[in-house]
Amino acid sequence: MKYVHIDTVESGDFLGRTIFSSNGAVLLSEGVQLTVYMINTLRRIGVTMLYIKDEHLQDVEIDDVVSEENKRAVMQKMGEMLQSVRSGKEFNTRAVSISIDKLLEDVMQNREVLLQLTDIRTKDNEQYVHALNVCTMAALTGINMGLSATQVKELATGALLHDVGKVELLTDDDSEDLRKHHTWRGFDLLKSKRELSLLIAHVAFQHHEAPDGTGVPRGLEDEQIHLYAKIVAVANTYDNLLYNPATGERGKPHLVIEELSALSGTKLDREVVIQFLRTVSVYPTGTSVRLSNHEVGVVVGQHRGLPGRPVVRVIKKDDDDLTVNEFDLAKFTTLFVDAVL
Repeated sequence: MKYVHIDTVESGDFLGRTIFSSNGAVLLSEGVQLTVYMINTLRRIGVTMLYIKDEHLQDVEIDDVVSEENKRAVMQKMGEMLQSVRSGKEFNTRAVSISIDKLLEDVMQNREVLLQLTDIRTKDNEQYVHALNVCTMAALTGINMGLSATQVKELATGALLHDVGKVELLTDDDSEDLRKHHTWRGFDLLKSKRELSLLIAHVAFQHHEAPDGTGVPRGLEDEQIHLYAKIVAVANTYDNLLYNPATGERGKPHLVIEELSALSGTKLDREVVIQFLRTVSVYPTGTSVRLSNHEVGVVVGQHRGLPGRPVVRVIKKDDDDLTVNEFDLAKFTTLFVDAVL
């Protein structure tokens, strides 16, 4: 499979991964042959990147930290809860808690897998994919930092619900006033649920605070900010830099990581950033790259300990001859990724 921009997709291409709606329903199934109408519809609903099957990359599989089944379950239960919040009804956190338990089982089992964060986003599901990503990233970071199982569950729950205060605000605006408003609103909503730890409510309250005291809503400084909120702040910032909901454009992970590192120690906690960067892929599998030897290829493998040194497959076609070479950058130490295409 190749991970490509929708503008490069052509009629007749085969979809590499299923696209889901916000409630977990299937919009388009993996393997469907795309038509011009389908491609235009995907573009209209906000899809910018997607996986396409490639005959020369049939053996390439995307290792997911969380299974498709459990992703759908979390999105569905979260959607039901947020609908209750929107309508002013009492919301059930038990179903969400059960789905988080299943998600954490996957996370523990696949903790050595680098997060790709390449789920196909639409205008409809973006809020849910964002919450799911932040939850998964936060859980992995918490595990890296030695948190107990109970703490990781609290952290994951707070991460999944960190933006619950936004549900009544139908806007992509990210102004300071909005950040202040939704953190207070989220705190008020979650602290009223006796079955939830108060620390979960504080994640919603503090995830826009910053170690240098410039955050909102209260301008807390370093030690005043709970560790859970610091972790969610990093995961939230990364995902927001990776995908801009206002434009639908995706950032390139290697550049987003540079931006995140630049915020370390001021807007984001330095130690959390260090542990967080152990969880994400710098060059996701399926991404087209140009190497420093000017060869163009596709990332087909990852190294947990060396996220910036993937395995790249270069395919050359000359008349009827097909040449396939793989460069494991962990072994070819003088080669590096020159550009992401």
